[in-house]
Amino acid sequence: MANKEQTRKKFETLSRIPVEEVYTATNQTNAHGELPGQFPYTRGVQPTMYRGRLWTMRQYAGFGTAEESNKRYRNLIANGGDGLSVAFDLPTQMGLDSDDTHSKGEVGKTGVAIDTLADMEILFDKIDLGKVSTSMTINATASILLALYIAVGEKQHIPSTQLSGTIQNDILKEYIARGTYVFPTKPSMRLITDIFAFCKVHVPKWNTISISGYHIREAGSTAIEEVAFTLANGLAYVDAAIKAGLLVNEFAPRLSFFFNAHNYFFEEVAKFRAARKLWAMLMKKRYQADDRSCQLRFHTQTAGCSLTAQQIDNNVVRVAYQALSAILGGTQSLHTNARDEALALPTEPSARLALRTQQVLAYETGVTDTVDPLAGSYYVEELTNRIEKEALALIEKIDSLGGAVAAIEQGFPQQMIQNSAYDYQKKIENKDLIIVGVNQFQIKEDFPEELLKVDPKLEGKQLAKLKKIKETRDNQKVKEALARLKKAALGPDNLMPFILEAVRCYTSLGEISNTLKKVFGEYRENIVL
Repeated sequence: MANKEQTRKKFETLSRIPVEEVYTATNQTNAHGELPGQFPYTRGVQPTMYRGRLWTMRQYAGFGTAEESNKRYRNLIANGGDGLSVAFDLPTQMGLDSDDTHSKGEVGKTGVAIDTLADMEILFDKIDLGKVSTSMTINATASILLALYIAVGEKQHIPSTQLSGTIQNDILKEYIARGTYVFPTKPSMRLITDIFAFCKVHVPKWNTISISGYHIREAGSTAIEEVAFTLANGLAYVDAAIKAGLLVNEFAPRLSFFFNAHNYFFEEVAKFRAARKLWAMLMKKRYQADDRSCQLRFHTQTAGCSLTAQQIDNNVVRVAYQALSAILGGTQSLHTNARDEALALPTEPSARLALRTQQVLAYETGVTDTVDPLAGSYYVEELTNRIEKEALALIEKIDSLGGAVAAIEQGFPQQMIQNSAYDYQKKIENKDLIIVGVNQFQIKEDFPEELLKVDPKLEGKQLAKLKKIKETRDNQKVKEALARLKKAALGPDNLMPFILEAVRCYTSLGEISNTLKKVFGEYRENIVL
């Protein structure tokens, strides 16, 4: 029987861009003479890229208690990781304490449980925050987690001006794709611009937002939609910051982005190049930003949605070439998923192998020796141009709807992602898209035994720890700090100093979040049918 790949009638990328049999100079429409490190940065934001410095190898980890996560972080650093990326459990992401009734059964399951400064102190015990860069995947409660991180730095006698890292802090993609929102759109945008203004003065090395296409892609978008919706959200944050009185060239250099590295290799390389160029052009045209403010710097994570529960060793291969696409596309930092993450949080050996994958690519393949080595490829340049053009058309459509926030409220990006996800799944079920081990080349196999299991006693331990903190802290100070926070939320003051004051006296994340809810209310999704 003939292999299905040899009998295909239709060739297209995952974004449904038709793929020609061969590309020639007639497809080459990019301006000649573009160089890395020069506007519009299609070829990279630094002139020497990885010849000068490799990307940050930032492994995403966090599970169970702060104690267990701390062990994993120290192990990653000992094995050559130079950046930490923290995963928080769902209650922490949703502004709930571990003892909240809505947290039952979820404590420590998808990441580390953080209730108070005591947990954060344990999480970074014996880790010098003055030397390590930390990324935190946190959005609705980003202001609280940033304040906790600053407070831990203070405990280590490290001033906030020396702290470096990133908070995701991208609430718009939560409304679009992920769902861990707390407050309505307007106060959420206020919290974000408060962070921008606070960090400009007090935490100048911090990336104040990581505008995320990753979760948009994980929800089922195409590469083109990932670029368009991510950049449209970015423009909304720029607009909000300017309206709050900030100058674009003061905050824009601290904006960062977060993209997915999916399966269709050449489209992914082109996607990164197109996103970089399109952002630069939009920032220059709309805000007359200086060149530094036009640079799109981004973190990449390999596609979690591409991992399969079947034949999990195949995931090692997928992750390797997805990571390679990010490197050839010019990423500034990279996380490689572990082979067993379709089934559970990664075991320590799996996490180490994921890190080794990056190290092999960095030190053994030669792909870092020259900048943007695929530039000039007729195919890659054509895909770059096509993604840029179609993403810009989508951004202009969002503009016509009133911008990203209005488009989200009307359900426009949600509907497009839903349609693309349905189309992708239909192709798999019809075998128009082959996923090895899933709909072709299947085998009988036993369920993997060596999976990480979160201790069921963990939740009880976390509850006991929180109970002790609430009993032994100065509760009068907590009460006064929350009263000042509520008063500030009712007015125009920047909320970060008040949140920082609250966490210093071991006020819990849930108590701070609930105080803000009393003023701001909670977001309710508008279901568009």
